[in-house]
Amino acid sequence: MTAVVFDLDGTLVDSEPNYYEAGRRLLSHYGVTGFDWERHIDFIGIGTRETLAILKAEYVIEASLDELLAGKNRHYLDLAAAGTEVFPEMRAFVDRLHGEGVPMAVASGSSRAAIEAVLRGTGLDARFDVLVSAEEVPRGKPEPDVFLEAARRLGADPAECVVLEDAPPGAAAAYAAGMRCIAVPYLPSSVDDPAFRSAGLLFRGGQREFTARAAYAFVAGAGR
Repeated sequence: MTAVVFDLDGTLVDSEPNYYEAGRRLLSHYGVTGFDWERHIDFIGIGTRETLAILKAEYVIEASLDELLAGKNRHYLDLAAAGTEVFPEMRAFVDRLHGEGVPMAVASGSSRAAIEAVLRGTGLDARFDVLVSAEEVPRGKPEPDVFLEAARRLGADPAECVVLEDAPPGAAAAYAAGMRCIAVPYLPSSVDDPAFRSAGLLFRGGQREFTARAAYAFVAGAGR
């Protein structure tokens, strides 16, 4: 049976505004100003630890990476608790897959605590038995580790998995894992990124164009 692996941020839920604000608050605490949305989008699709490692070096922050990670997670969890939007057609897609008994997982660059908080707050936690954070594997996206670990926990062959992703690093990770990919670009400017060329199904209009029906047809076809 085909298994489906979802990225979380920007794919299932519109959490990027919360991640941006968490990062801005964290950097402000260390005296960094001028971190804007345009700089934030450079890191969409990249794991939180990898992002903070780059920012730590860029802004010469003396705090340890673990301290920065804990601080950003605190800010993010506060913001996520106040509300996170699930993309409506994604919820419909998840509900249909769940109703048909299709094995599903979430594989994300976010911390385990952040993944659990968002899924719990949106009511999606009851739909997923398998969650994988980049904290639990050696390498984050664009390396395939989180997707391969999700397949292992699902008991699925990677070749029989379909990944849903919104960012080029995630699409590259799916390709490296040997999995088919449904790409739903979060940023219009990323639509023509070479990483999306490997996607079996690309919704060029992003969430505005995505439909549960079309995605389900692709997954059903992949299982034949």
